[in-house]
Amino acid sequence: MMTLSHHLDDYLKLRRQLGFKLHVEGILLRGFVHFAQQQGAMFISTKLALRWATLSPDVTQGYRARRLGIVRGFSEYVSTLEPRTEVPSQKLLPSRVRRREPHHYTDEQVVRLIGAAQQIAPSHKIKGLTFGTLLGLLAVTGMRVREALSLDRQDIDFKRAMLTIRRAKGNKSRLVPLHSSTVRALQRYAAIRDEICPQPTGPSFFVWEGGGRVAYETAENWFVRVACQTGLRQSVHGRGGPRMHDLRHYFAICTLLNWYHCDADVDARLPQLSTFLGHSHVSDTYWYLSAVPELLELATRRWERAEKGGK
Repeated sequence: MMTLSHHLDDYLKLRRQLGFKLHVEGILLRGFVHFAQQQGAMFISTKLALRWATLSPDVTQGYRARRLGIVRGFSEYVSTLEPRTEVPSQKLLPSRVRRREPHHYTDEQVVRLIGAAQQIAPSHKIKGLTFGTLLGLLAVTGMRVREALSLDRQDIDFKRAMLTIRRAKGNKSRLVPLHSSTVRALQRYAAIRDEICPQPTGPSFFVWEGGGRVAYETAENWFVRVACQTGLRQSVHGRGGPRMHDLRHYFAICTLLNWYHCDADVDARLPQLSTFLGHSHVSDTYWYLSAVPELLELATRRWERAEKGGK
C-alpha cells in the first residue's frame, strides 16, 4: 500500500510535468502529509484536512481556504488510487479571493529604488550590481521576478537584442525584444560580473555571492530593505507596501500611457502587450491597467472624441 508521502511525490511530479511550478503548494502539501503522519492517518479525511487547514488562529479566512483548496486538489488525485479518501467540500471554508491592489510606481520612485539597490552590501561588489540591474530589467520589460532570476547566459542575445524566457508560467516560452539602452546595461553588467566572478558555479545570468543563482527569497528580502530605505515601506516586518512584482504593473502602465500619448490604437495593440507580458488571456492584462486615474482620463477623452466623430 502506497503512503501519502509516495502519493504526494507522484502528484507533484505529474503536475509539474504539466507545467505547474507548485513552489508554495509543494511546501504546504508536505506540511499536510507530515501532519497526517503525526496524527497516524493512513488516508485523507475531510476532518483531517479541515483540522490542518485551520491549525493557526492567526491567519486569515482566505489563507485557510487556500490551504484547504490545495489539499482538495491533492485528495482528488489520491481518491482515484485510495477509495477511502474523502475530498473536502468547497463550501467548508468559503472565501472570496481578491487580488492585491498593485502599487503605482512613479518614475522617480523607480529611479530611487534602482539607485538604492546598487548600494546594498558594499563589501560584496556583485550584490549591488546584480540587484540594481535586476530591478532595472523588471521595470523595462515587465518580466515576472522568477522569470528574470531564471535567466541563463544563453537566454540573452545581445546581437539580436532579444531575450528568451523559458519555462514561464504555464510552462510556456516567449521572446522579449530589448531596447538598445537595455542591451547596453545588460552588456555592462555581464562584463563587470565576469570580472568579479570569473568562475561562476552555474549558467545563471544574474549571480550572487559565490557566483550562484539568486534565490527568490534573497531578492525579496533585499527588496523590502531597499523599499524601507527609500521610504516606500514603513517596516521590514509589515506585509503592506510596494512589491517587486509591482514593477510589472509599472511597465504595463508606462506602455499604455505611451500609446495614448502617441495616439496609437490601444485596443488593437493590447493583445501585443498581453503576449509581451506572457498572459494567456487579454483579460489578465486589463487587470494590470485598471484604476489608474491618468489612464482613465485619457481613455475617456478618446471615447468622447470618437462619440463626436473625431479621431
